[in-house]
Amino acid sequence: MKSEYKIDTLDKRIIDFLVKDARISFLEIARQCNVSGALIHQRVMKLQESGILSGSQFCINIKGIGYLTTAFVGVQVNLTSTRTHEEVFNRISKIPEVVECHHTTGKHSLFLKIYARDNEHLKKILVEDIQSILEVTATETFISLEEGFRRQLPAYNS
Repeated sequence: MKSEYKIDTLDKRIIDFLVKDARISFLEIARQCNVSGALIHQRVMKLQESGILSGSQFCINIKGIGYLTTAFVGVQVNLTSTRTHEEVFNRISKIPEVVECHHTTGKHSLFLKIYARDNEHLKKILVEDIQSILEVTATETFISLEEGFRRQLPAYNS
């Protein structure tokens, strides 16, 4: 976060409205919260400036654009130095099909979420892009059979 901004109940309600529908008007949020549109606008600006809110985007249906395989991959890295870990991370960050990368504890240094067109495409990404990195010592792949649900953390309940 950019600054220490303490969110209150109104901020949490605003966040929850925006997470459900990023295109909802500030006036509609104001109406639902019984406050002015100007106040909602000011609060959203403060939430953005503080780094609590960032961006607004449409979600792509990955199957609709031909990506039928979702996989999670644990990556073991030769941890001889911090620099080695950073180099592997930088190389992996350039692979477009890798949509998430988490630094983790346990036997895997990194845990990735990958979208691939099919299993052959996934194999190519694993072998040619990830396992070909010299410092990668092993990978463990989990193919998702089906996404049960996806959601944002509700701000109002925190």
